Amino acid sequence: QVQLVVSGGGVVQVGGSLRLSCAASGLTFRTVGMGWFRQAPGKEREFVAAVNWSGGGTVGSDSVKGRFTIFRDNAKNTVYLQMNSLKPEDTAVYSCAADPSGRASTTPWPYQYWGQGTQVTVSS
Repeated sequence: QVQLVVSGGGVVQVGGSLRLSCAASGLTFRTVGMGWFRQAPGKEREFVAAVNWSGGGTVGSDSVKGRFTIFRDNAKNTVYLQMNSLKPEDTAVYSCAADPSGRASTTPWPYQYWGQGTQVTVSS
């Protein structure tokens, strides 16, 4: 049974930082691509960042480039999202997902497994 367990959300002030973690089990982590998505109230789910199976290929949305970094530790079966210079518009529920193709996919459809969300609130 595949499980993706997300942790690290919380409340942070504008300009602050948070690191989200997504620990995977039940799959061969080193072969899957991993992505982060977020959804704010009343809005559609939005791509945030993705990393390919090796960690050598990453992609981020325009809205987070230069502020957020995705990286993975295949020895720990974990993917991370380091979020810096947080803005109120980053407030959302953040979820991680696994893509069996191994690619850093930017749309939700290739992702077969999803973790539970964690709330990130940026207060001003």
